[in-house]
Amino acid sequence: MANNKSAQKRIQVNERNRLQNRFYKSSVRTLIKVFLKNLEIYKTSKSPEGKEKLQKILSSVYSLIDKGTKKNVFHKNAAARKKAKLASSLKIS
Repeated sequence: MANNKSAQKRIQVNERNRLQNRFYKSSVRTLIKVFLKNLEIYKTSKSPEGKEKLQKILSSVYSLIDKGTKKNVFHKNAAARKKAKLASSLKIS
């Protein structure tokens, strides 16, 4: 248990940051899974609607990664690596 006021505040701040980090990381993981699933569907059908849907999902993944990077959830190089990997997977298909 914390012995003074500043230690108690640090516990509260750490918990808040932990929940925020968890939200961003899990949301990014989930959206990446959705993107990859839709990418597989697009590879089989090659429909223009599928391509548009992939672009929308990719845009939302990029947005969430950038927001997480701004809040120091992801390191900037790790974020760039994630984005590049997704972009190359879309480009290959």
